[in-house]
Amino acid sequence: MRPDATAPARDRRTLLAVATALLLGRAGSLALAQAQPRVVDVVARKFVYVPEEIRVNKGETVILQFTAPEVTMGFSLPDFGVRSDLVSGQVTRVELTPDKAGSFTFLCDVFCGSGHEDMNGTLIVSG
Repeated sequence: MRPDATAPARDRRTLLAVATALLLGRAGSLALAQAQPRVVDVVARKFVYVPEEIRVNKGETVILQFTAPEVTMGFSLPDFGVRSDLVSGQVTRVELTPDKAGSFTFLCDVFCGSGHEDMNGTLIVSG
């Protein structure tokens, strides 16, 4: 039987293809991990958001992740046309990608008691 002279070259090509696939897969997973939006946890309590001030960058996609442990609340960010009900006992996720810099007020727009009118916070978007 004659030895196959192309076997070592074929083995090298296979090894190179496997190594390339592994490297590309790793680079793709790193890019995917970096592309994930930042999550900002926000608690809506009677009669305050914690934190009251949220800082983001213009063009940065963030997920505002709300909990309302006491009663159902609301979240309204009129300058960006964003609003959501915050149902007590549930997690509410609001995705936001600010397209302008500045300081913007967000507020509770579901009556939650005697301090409701003062329940607001500030989104600060750096340019």
